[in-house]
Amino acid sequence: MTYSEITAAVNALKDAGVKAGLKPADVTDEAAAFAAAVCAGIVDAEFAWSDTFSRPSSGFGAAVALGKPWLETATPLLKQLLATAKVAPAQEYAVGLGRVAVEACEFDPDPSLAAVETARLAARTQLRAAGVAMGSEVMARAAAATTAHADSAASVSATPTLAELLAQLDELVGLKDVKSQVHRQTALLRMSGLRAQKGLKVPTVSRHLVFVGNPGTGKTTVARLVAGLYRALGLLTKGQLIETDRSGLVAGYVGQTAIKTSAIIESALGSVLFIDEAYSLAEDDFGEEAVSTLVKAMEDHRDELVVIVAGYPDEMKKFIESNPGLESRFGTTILFPDYSEDELVAIFRKLAAASDFEPTSGCIEKLRELVRAEPRDAGFGNGRFARNLFESAVGHHAWRLREKTEPSLAELRRLHADDLPER
Repeated sequence: MTYSEITAAVNALKDAGVKAGLKPADVTDEAAAFAAAVCAGIVDAEFAWSDTFSRPSSGFGAAVALGKPWLETATPLLKQLLATAKVAPAQEYAVGLGRVAVEACEFDPDPSLAAVETARLAARTQLRAAGVAMGSEVMARAAAATTAHADSAASVSATPTLAELLAQLDELVGLKDVKSQVHRQTALLRMSGLRAQKGLKVPTVSRHLVFVGNPGTGKTTVARLVAGLYRALGLLTKGQLIETDRSGLVAGYVGQTAIKTSAIIESALGSVLFIDEAYSLAEDDFGEEAVSTLVKAMEDHRDELVVIVAGYPDEMKKFIESNPGLESRFGTTILFPDYSEDELVAIFRKLAAASDFEPTSGCIEKLRELVRAEPRDAGFGNGRFARNLFESAVGHHAWRLREKTEPSLAELRRLHADDLPER
């Protein structure tokens, strides 16, 4: 798959940068980090990003961290141009950055409204910093993308049934207790709907959820299924998962956070708003402003909005306790445990099968050794760790067969122990 529009946007940005006296390599580095930050909420965006910028997908996280501040302030190179009073070149460069932000949504063939909104806000930040009119072509294109996606989302009719979604949940590796709780929540909400149809009293059941667990334990995947389940139950009109985090809700100026948070909430009406690392909103006044706006919206749009907050267990407990409005609205907490050795092996096998690879017994034996040797500290990636090992094995497999003119079908499919990295 190619990503022609984002590639063209990056090339145009490089041209603008060179005209302004910037080094092409510096512009490319800035574009890569900026694009990564914009598309950080898109599932598997790291692979499309890797293809576009010819960089290892393992560097995506670092690029996101580097580029995140630029969602709310001018990029370093734009600041450099503005500092030298190069107004026209700076504006051309800002327009280039805006185009990169908008086209970064191409990493998802069907981007969520939250992803489009993040791109729009990122583009606006750069354009405003350079004094470019908000009626520019870049902003018009971003607005059009938002409208087009909203229309597309509203027109989708072939949606999975309740039974199909629950089957998808059950097919996930591990997560026994998580599945049980989601089944229980689904049954409870379904029965409440049936009672309401018969004119019976319906007990208050909170639809909002708290997901706690370490990174890579399936929280986002299950949240996406919950969004579909709620739609299948008739509780939501769209059933999409709108993903965000602190950077998508908090602005750098007093009063702006409420506006930014309200925009994300507006895009999530009829869907599930998933806030990752939500505990970071309890760190300062800006975060508190976002929480207050969120709590009010949960009351004002109680029939249109479902919120799932996620993060580490201890931090999330403190976060929920930090605001009485949160405590009263989040009645269900679901714990996502770390994956066991057998579960990580099962995830690796599932990834391999989905890509027509077959790990040998020796490969699985070495995989188990790598899993046992990996420290289970705060940096452990769980499912992402298994995915990274699979990607590494695929890369080594290709290198091992590089001199084979016509490898056999078996050779093309089998992953050997040597294809896995050393400890």
